[in-house]
Amino acid sequence: MNRQQFFSTLLAGALSTRLTGVFAGQPAVAGPYTLPQLSFGYDALEPNIDKLTMEIHHSKHHQAYITNLNKALEGKDAEKLPLEEIIANISKYPVAVRNNGGGHWNHSFFWQILSPAGGKPSDKFLAIINRDFGSLQKLQDEFNAAATTRFGSGWAWLVSQNGKLKVTSTANQDNPLMDIAEVKGQPILAIDVWEHAYYLKYQNKRADYIKAFWNVINWKAVEGKYFPA
Repeated sequence: MNRQQFFSTLLAGALSTRLTGVFAGQPAVAGPYTLPQLSFGYDALEPNIDKLTMEIHHSKHHQAYITNLNKALEGKDAEKLPLEEIIANISKYPVAVRNNGGGHWNHSFFWQILSPAGGKPSDKFLAIINRDFGSLQKLQDEFNAAATTRFGSGWAWLVSQNGKLKVTSTANQDNPLMDIAEVKGQPILAIDVWEHAYYLKYQNKRADYIKAFWNVINWKAVEGKYFPA
């Protein structure tokens, strides 16, 4: 590798870290924040999630959270902090940071646990699910109920609390990493149940969207959050 190739590779790695730090569930680099790239095309999740919804959700809604978060933090000391540090102490910040910081973190997490390939949990992770829920079906039932009954806009989550899996939900753009969360834990799996996540295809049929979601879960990414490398 020559000198030019070396520095090109180094720069590419730095850019990748900046874009995907929050993806890995690790503390992201400090702001200003940028829109992370998807690992698949906007049409890749069809017919479960349609192309137009994915394009608007990622390029418009997620970008708006980032733009507003950067604006809310501009010129403040918190602009230099990793996003997860801000999230963990969100009660100290104004509502604009809570809403938009949560929106950026939640969506970055959500994109990572989606995959066109779908699949199923490994035997190793299925054993953990069976231990804590009795079966995969019982986990799905509890998770679906949390997502379906979340009033208005919000998220349903599968989290790890000291190794034990638990289902919870949050309103708006809150998440279980926030110090204001009723149920705290490390997110493992999540579904966005804001209407912008499904309304173009499913209209008011949130339950149909939730059912389809199980076909596009990246179980390798989910398990990687429970079994860190």
